[in-house]
Amino acid sequence: MQGVRAWSLARQLFALQAAIVVVVLAGVSLATYLQLDEANHDATAEEMLAVAHTLAVSPDLLAALAAPDPTVVLQPLSERVRADTATDFVVVMTPQGVRWSHPNPAEIGHRFLGTIAPAARGETQFTETYTGTLGPSVRAVVPVFDAGRVVALVSVGRSVTAVTAELERRVPLVLAAATAALLLAAAGSWLVSRWLRRSTHDLGPAELARMYEYYDAVLHAVREGLLLLDRDGRVQLANDEARRLLRLPPDVQGRRADAVGLPAELGAAFVTGAARDDEIHLTADRIVVVSQKPARWAGRHLGSVVTLRDHTELRELVSELQTVKGFADSLHAQAHEAANQLHTVVSLIELGRADEALAFASAELEVAQHLTDAVMAGIAVPELAALVIGKAAEAGERGVELQVADGTRVPAGVADPRDLVTIVGNLLDNAVDAAQDGPAPRWVRFTGAARGGAVEMRVTDSGAGIAAEDAERAFQRGWSTKNGDDGHVRGIGLALVRRAAQRYGGTVRLTGDPEGHTELAVVLPLVRA
Repeated sequence: MQGVRAWSLARQLFALQAAIVVVVLAGVSLATYLQLDEANHDATAEEMLAVAHTLAVSPDLLAALAAPDPTVVLQPLSERVRADTATDFVVVMTPQGVRWSHPNPAEIGHRFLGTIAPAARGETQFTETYTGTLGPSVRAVVPVFDAGRVVALVSVGRSVTAVTAELERRVPLVLAAATAALLLAAAGSWLVSRWLRRSTHDLGPAELARMYEYYDAVLHAVREGLLLLDRDGRVQLANDEARRLLRLPPDVQGRRADAVGLPAELGAAFVTGAARDDEIHLTADRIVVVSQKPARWAGRHLGSVVTLRDHTELRELVSELQTVKGFADSLHAQAHEAANQLHTVVSLIELGRADEALAFASAELEVAQHLTDAVMAGIAVPELAALVIGKAAEAGERGVELQVADGTRVPAGVADPRDLVTIVGNLLDNAVDAAQDGPAPRWVRFTGAARGGAVEMRVTDSGAGIAAEDAERAFQRGWSTKNGDDGHVRGIGLALVRRAAQRYGGTVRLTGDPEGHTELAVVLPLVRA
């Protein structure tokens, strides 16, 4: 039994099919034999009945009954009929069953062994299987009528041995048919097992079950999202992490990847099946890193394997790290600038020009304090205020002046501080880049206002601007006015801004101010904490 369990699935299936076919064919053959036996018995009974009826209406028989000794005529007549019809006995008897003829002359004058009452009553279709002087036989007993009266009985029969011998002549045909069916079934089972062997790589049921268990456990345990797509881009498998990252519906299996509610660009990327390495894509609320490889087996293209990594938290950490780095760079620059200013003040004092030293220090302090006061007074979100101050110092080092418009107001509770940092930080970075590439004077203006139950934040720059036909494309992942030769992923900032705003039911639009400068406006519903 242990050896059988070690067989491959295909081999076990072939053995099982062969056993089933043998059992079925044996049953069919037995049923056929029994049916043939019954049919042969019925046919014999009908034949005996026909012979008996033919003899019962014979004029010679009626004439013999009128003779003084009917046996003299009936015995040769009966034997001639028996020989002509290949039956085993033809007996003519009185209505009481006393024989006038019999194959064994010694039985003439004795009573017939069998049922004669139905025929004596005039019934003409009586047959039976009965053991008489010649052994078991299939027989018919019919009446002989004369002027409406039963004047004699005729019984014709054939031994069961003869009936069985006739049936046995048909058995080879049945066996031949059964053998042919067995061979055809065996050939079909062999073909099925061969196909199954190729499909299962000649593995056994236990191995397949174990592989499935490990396969299922691994797929759902890995921290990366995993999608298996067929050649038509239909989802064949999605593990738990992939469902979480992409927010896939429960009935995703069997559906095309571009018809399950994914962003159009991401769904189209999956369906093409092209190879991809660590591409950044955006979902409704996630940043995912997508890698896609074609799946092949034995030279055949089966589909593609997609792996997904959640980049959202990493992106937020990078953004926060960049903000902190900006603060550090700002502090370094301010420390360097403060040292220069301090040296200037000290030198003026040493030269005896204290008034000029005081005026110089007061002017520098007023410029720095004005930006800080404007930011702290108008922006009630500490993280956002710190970001703007840091970006101002960073922009100044790049030759761009970051201005905070008078009356700017950004109340607390409008959104999560991290999302506000993402929105404003990306807008300011893009604006500073654009202004730096534009003509002097180079500036970026930040404006915030709360009115009508919403907060509107605007970032305007002095750059060359974006063409009207590119206003919508600017928010698509991968679109950028800069190339990616520096190794950085371009064209994702504005896409992140739009996704972050949409999470709060807000909008982002790109317009231009009256002087032709680019202006980006973000409107968020005012939801107070």
